[in-house]
Amino acid sequence: MDTKQEIRTGRHCVFMIHAHLVFVTKFRGRIFNAEHLDSLEALFRRVCADFETELVEFNGETDHVHLLVNYPPKVALSKLVNSLKGVSSRRMKLLHPELAKPAYLKNALWSPSYFAGSVGGAPISVVRQYIEGQNRPNKSP
Repeated sequence: MDTKQEIRTGRHCVFMIHAHLVFVTKFRGRIFNAEHLDSLEALFRRVCADFETELVEFNGETDHVHLLVNYPPKVALSKLVNSLKGVSSRRMKLLHPELAKPAYLKNALWSPSYFAGSVGGAPISVVRQYIEGQNRPNKSP
């Protein structure tokens, strides 16, 4: 991707801020299949749009997800993460009731912690390749 295309403008700023986020399921439970990950991606894209943030890349495995987001300086990353995790947890249980069943989850889909790394040292293309290389599970029969 051309750097010129990645530079965004706001009312009083020009920016290119990317963060690599990783969310882990509660107790690292292996609960996601490809259908769940597709739903999560759609939910994350909607939340990002509400924050004027772009979900550049998304992928995951059975127990965690990776997001690459491009966000404006006015967005507090912790607030974005809180909304991404909260909305996805609530909506996923409605869309996929089987995710609400495990008693050990105690109404929480995600672990309370998360990883957030600024992406600037490594080229975005390298981070995108890494996320694309995650082993997406097969859809359930």
